[in-house]
Amino acid sequence: MTTLDDLPLRDDLRGRTPYGAPQLDVPVRLNTNENSYPVPEPVVDAIAKALAGELRDLNRYPDRDAVALRADLAGYLGHGLTVEQVWAANGSNEIQQQLLQAFAGPGRSALGFVPAYSMHPLLALGTGTRWVPGQRGADFGLTADQAVAQVREHAPDVVFLCSPNNPTGTALDPAVVAAVLDAAPGMVVVDEAYAEFARPGTVSALAVLPGHPRLVVTRTMSKAFGFAGGRLGYLAADPAVVQAVQLVRLPYHLSALTQAAARAALAHRDALLGTVAAIKEQRDRIVAELRARGLRVADSDANFVLFEVGGDQAAAWRTLLEHGVLVRDVGLPGWLRVTAGTPAETDAFLTAMEKL
Repeated sequence: MTTLDDLPLRDDLRGRTPYGAPQLDVPVRLNTNENSYPVPEPVVDAIAKALAGELRDLNRYPDRDAVALRADLAGYLGHGLTVEQVWAANGSNEIQQQLLQAFAGPGRSALGFVPAYSMHPLLALGTGTRWVPGQRGADFGLTADQAVAQVREHAPDVVFLCSPNNPTGTALDPAVVAAVLDAAPGMVVVDEAYAEFARPGTVSALAVLPGHPRLVVTRTMSKAFGFAGGRLGYLAADPAVVQAVQLVRLPYHLSALTQAAARAALAHRDALLGTVAAIKEQRDRIVAELRARGLRVADSDANFVLFEVGGDQAAAWRTLLEHGVLVRDVGLPGWLRVTAGTPAETDAFLTAMEKL
């Protein structure tokens, strides 16, 4: 049987494992930050109708530039954004991959502050970009001074900032974004995949887009919209950035069915986003109850919580799994991450935590 060792695979890919979280059949799955609430029936009907309207013309290529969808996304984001400032792709991962293809690549570098989204270094690897793992403080925080010092040291072509950060869940102080923008010689990408779950008063980087042509804000419909299976991510930036990623996007990369489904979901955003408040309530409940038990817990502006287990996190992960609850081991010694789901799922998680 042929193995990878028998193929002329790139040397920098040898020994690597694909990105992914365990997909196990357990009663409570809280490991991938999905929205636990199913799509409401009226929205299901609207999406089905939109898809049916595209089926007869599937012999034709879709709108290559997804103009109508981008206009809808601009309307959702607000901040005076226009269709020329928005771009969409198959999840925010593809958006970020396109940004690296356009602004990084061989001979260039990208910097992220770890622990952060573990897909960023893999996207860098896939595009031939040198990855620089910047460091956070002992409390997983990131100050403006810490960030600027590392940006100046490494002079990366792309800087990734996550707000709220994954896996810690905490949103960035806007001063950090502003300071990095002033110091960075290249592009600054603020990954706001969980922005809709942020606590009151949290400022989005969208507010500082005007006058900053090297700033890009990426978002997704996978989380708050409960549209993870639809695979739709997007960015907001200066029109020149949109023109740049169009140079590297694959032809007709966004199918007619994806565009139609996403537009129908956006048209029913109030129904889909109606679960956000309930998820935030469970998130805050998890934070409060774990802290009441004496555990250290990171502040969260996302739909998940990073918490300390006080020992071997792999053993703790297995114990929770044995009691029917799947959480995420993100590789931080002594820490695990749990998605905030329904009240019943939170009950099950907190009960299982008593077994540690």
